[in-house]
Amino acid sequence: MADKDIPTVDPKLLEILVCPLTKQTLSYDRQTNELVSEKAGLAYPIRNGIPIMLVEEARQLDGENS
Repeated sequence: MADKDIPTVDPKLLEILVCPLTKQTLSYDRQTNELVSEKAGLAYPIRNGIPIMLVEEARQLDGENS
């Protein structure tokens, strides 16, 4: 039930999207519905199926690989 309710990101989209700050690839965090840039320590939200690729909108990751 819960798996069907959680939106997913098209793998092809993940292949072309990069962090606007570091230009590195992103990973998809299905639990938080965010695109994560480990290098920048930022998580970009996905709202209504649209990735919000603005540094100002990204969430700072807490103490992860900083």
